[in-house]
Amino acid sequence: MTRKLKPRSHQDDEASVFTTYDLGVSAALLCLGYKLIRLDRDDPRKALFVFRKESDIDTYANQYFSDQLKVKARSFFDSIKALKNKLYSE
Repeated sequence: MTRKLKPRSHQDDEASVFTTYDLGVSAALLCLGYKLIRLDRDDPRKALFVFRKESDIDTYANQYFSDQLKVKARSFFDSIKALKNKLYSE
């Protein structure tokens, strides 16, 4: 089965997006109000989360990985559930 690649707009070039395979950091970024543009599934075993690159997104991602980021626990859990629903519904 061949997969069609989605055409990328000028908004999706490397300078305007933030990407990660990590579900946790993706959920944290959603809690902070960052916009998930799409999921890329070039590898059937994992999904690439693609966010619009906005101010401080790299800083917050680094804070997440260094265990310094604080978000509301309920929002984080809800974001994980929403991302999993999106992963398994497509």
